[in-house]
Amino acid sequence: MIDTTQFIHSARKHGFDFYTGVPCSYLKPFINYVINGGDELQYVAAANEGDAVAIASGAALEGGRSVAMFQNSGLGNAVNPLTSLNQVFQLPIMLIVTWRGAPGQKDEPQHELMGQITTDMLDVMEIPWELFPREESAVEGALHRAVASMDRDHKPYALVMKKGSVAPVELTRRLNRAASAQRPVVEGWRGSQQDRVTRSSVLQQVLENTDPHDSIVVATTGFTGRELFAQQDRANHFYMVGSMGCASSFGLGVALRHPDKKIVVVEGDGAVLMRMGALATTGFYSPENLVHVVLDNEVHESTGGQDTISSGVSFAAIAQGCGYSHVYTGDDPRFVVRAIHDAGSTGGTQFVHLKTQPGVPEGLPRPTVTPVEVRRRLAQLLAKAA
Repeated sequence: MIDTTQFIHSARKHGFDFYTGVPCSYLKPFINYVINGGDELQYVAAANEGDAVAIASGAALEGGRSVAMFQNSGLGNAVNPLTSLNQVFQLPIMLIVTWRGAPGQKDEPQHELMGQITTDMLDVMEIPWELFPREESAVEGALHRAVASMDRDHKPYALVMKKGSVAPVELTRRLNRAASAQRPVVEGWRGSQQDRVTRSSVLQQVLENTDPHDSIVVATTGFTGRELFAQQDRANHFYMVGSMGCASSFGLGVALRHPDKKIVVVEGDGAVLMRMGALATTGFYSPENLVHVVLDNEVHESTGGQDTISSGVSFAAIAQGCGYSHVYTGDDPRFVVRAIHDAGSTGGTQFVHLKTQPGVPEGLPRPTVTPVEVRRRLAQLLAKAA
């Protein structure tokens, strides 16, 4: 058993200062210590493990060190971003995964199978791992191997934590919700369903109202990213080619790490429905430099136009209930212009829900810039600005 303070301080020397995750009893000392840590360390409470991976990845975009920690039962929730975000974009983060149901350890029945396959899952995802150090003399070596692997291979690195690895830490602070006043929902409808704007026209508004040197635009997987690329490719664009539903969590991580930049996340109704817990996390932390735009055409367009269930969902009411400070809903693209303009000056995160027409421009290309190039040039832009 090691002292939590010693590990966290050693990790801090290697640059690890951003933590996010989902609690596990094995992780209690870690999470408590990071929450207690004040301004030196940042902890974001994620709604699920996949969101934690996306948040940590956004925070690590420029090359910073971040940690996502969760129970191995939640490893399944994290498979999608680990394989289609981190691996594809070569975004290294450190994982601390607890090993409930480890072979030879008596545990609850729900942990039995996952306990048997935890390390196999990491191997299949090509994520290098080792056991979390249980002696203080082993801490520095483990951190050195993790950092060396992340820098060399640009992949996540996992420390698999067994029961009783770290000494207890008492929680002395609570999570503090962002102190931002909520405004009433602004609603505006201009005409019939046939008069709704297209996705392309809204993306044009995003392009015209974002500074390529002072903002980052995160476009969700599917036609949104492809249409943004087709209109204009910029170094401040992040085309999320996979990890559906993770765009807002990724954007949250970027926004928290780079409060001087305007972060605009554009995703569809299907993506939001897939990971609605992310709305609660974003609303709780509510960074004022973040604009979350949901383009709702009520279909899964890139897979054949199957209906989503968004026609029966009030995204604006949910966003307001989750703590977003400024909420707009309707079919007026001027809401996007207003939200981008106000971001960073009126307090709290902006949420824009727009009903849009289905439809795809003819001959729509796919991005010719590779995901790794997208990540590298965006990291260079951020580093240059810093």
